[in-house]
Amino acid sequence: MKNTLFGSFGWRLEVFWMMNKQKGNMYPWVTHTWNPIKGRCPHRCCYCYMKKYWNKLKEPYLDEKCLKDNLGSGNIIFVGSSIDMWANDIPDDWILKVLSHCRKYPNNTYLFQSKNPFRFSRFRDQFPPNTILGTTLETNRDYNFSKAPQPRLRVEALKNWNGTGMVKMVSIEPIMDFDLDKFISMIALCEPVFVSIGADSKRNNLPEPPKEKIVKLISELRKVTKVRLKNNLKRLGVLDDRQKN
Repeated sequence: MKNTLFGSFGWRLEVFWMMNKQKGNMYPWVTHTWNPIKGRCPHRCCYCYMKKYWNKLKEPYLDEKCLKDNLGSGNIIFVGSSIDMWANDIPDDWILKVLSHCRKYPNNTYLFQSKNPFRFSRFRDQFPPNTILGTTLETNRDYNFSKAPQPRLRVEALKNWNGTGMVKMVSIEPIMDFDLDKFISMIALCEPVFVSIGADSKRNNLPEPPKEKIVKLISELRKVTKVRLKNNLKRLGVLDDRQKN
């Protein structure tokens, strides 16, 4: 229902007030997003799709109303798609409340993706049964486009889950220029069940690799894991029937 107090801008924000069906540039395999923790993301990534709202958003807060949401059954839910709920500034008790609510709906699959995956370990016994842990690796290089930990540190954190049976994924989005051999090795250390690759959808003038380099990355990654390509790669000339999964 439209919030007439805020007009069209309020309407844009309302989509984060409840569980929503995935749309736009969201992973096509995700059915819903759910954002009980809201506000300006502390990581302030320069390419964030929420960047245009930063001057209107509050500091992070837990929306207690969301803890009454019916999360249903048989869904694949990206929890925290509009803010990194694992950033160091987010209180532990907020995360515990969110995870507790997810556990009430055990027949869903939950994606928790963070650029600060070190915090996952603090909640090792709190995740719902069908969980996917993910991190973003835009590149192997330290470009400093964000306040989040650098990619090499994210890898160190995610590989701590190797051998635990936890399902893991890596998102390469927005893809930035990389060093092929180093990047492949870095991703392989995470032992992801799959890798999702996408491009910068908002034209943030990032240092992007050429098509040929991305195609080679896809080819090499498919030797070690499953690769899922997003439609926004089409802008870089990469997506076609031979490359699409």
